[in-house]
Amino acid sequence: MMKTALYTHPLCLKHEMGSSHPEKPARIMAIQDKLVSSGTDRYLEFREPPEAAIEDIARAHVADMISDAMNNIPREGDYYPLGGTLLNAHSWKAALRAAGAAVAATDAALAGEIGNAFCLVRPIGHHSTASEAMGFCVFNNVAIAALRAIQVHGLKRVAVVDTDVHHGNGTEEIFANEPRVMMVSYYQEYLYPFSGNERQRDHMVNVPVPSGTDGTEIRRIVTEKWLPALHRHRPEMIFISAGFDAHRDDPLGSLRLTEEDYAWITRQLMDVAREHAGGRIVSFLEGGYNLDALAASAVAHIRALAGLE
Repeated sequence: MMKTALYTHPLCLKHEMGSSHPEKPARIMAIQDKLVSSGTDRYLEFREPPEAAIEDIARAHVADMISDAMNNIPREGDYYPLGGTLLNAHSWKAALRAAGAAVAATDAALAGEIGNAFCLVRPIGHHSTASEAMGFCVFNNVAIAALRAIQVHGLKRVAVVDTDVHHGNGTEEIFANEPRVMMVSYYQEYLYPFSGNERQRDHMVNVPVPSGTDGTEIRRIVTEKWLPALHRHRPEMIFISAGFDAHRDDPLGSLRLTEEDYAWITRQLMDVAREHAGGRIVSFLEGGYNLDALAASAVAHIRALAGLE
């Protein structure tokens, strides 16, 4: 069985938006600690991503947005508001490494060097549209990866799966008119960014659910809505926006998932990937703000990717 790679970089710990901000470096540290305490780290291949080239980011984002981030690096201790996200002195370089993980993991999976990958990177990405950074995000890492797969490697069909409690509005906007990319998600309705699937599209299966929805209902949605759509699409590669803030203990959402639900979802996606994509999956950290719940859920997801369950 081919290795599961874990991409991360020390600079992803340097990006921060203030001591009280929920999207903080401790999120990565909590996951790293849980990987070690669970023994999962022994089964992973750790890789440091390179910096992404501007042309890789430019497939997903307009030039003005990229130059705004590149040309407004604040001094140490200061912040610059890029849309709805604060940049500190290290955010630009961290964002290049996060996007670089998208590129490197996609290339490695398609080259057969690895079986699948989890990108433990920050800044996160799925809210950022082509022209605006939003919701704790800078560059849309999952979109950068999917666009590299279809535009550089020539894949005809890929899928993006979003498990975050918040609608992946940036990803949906970027791929709204790109039928080669199917997007499936659930998200809590009437929650930031207060959007979702306003226009029905055959390649968008984004399902709003009410506050209090638990894992049983999410599993039904996956079984009855996601999986049939994914099998019809026959993706040659699957990308995951792995948000863990739908966990019952998360402070920013009101869904009721557990770490076992995330592992189950991952296994269903692996079945799809084995059937249509040679097992190729690249997953990216998105939300999750209770550190214990985040670590348990992320490691359950990674263990499933590595075939350890």
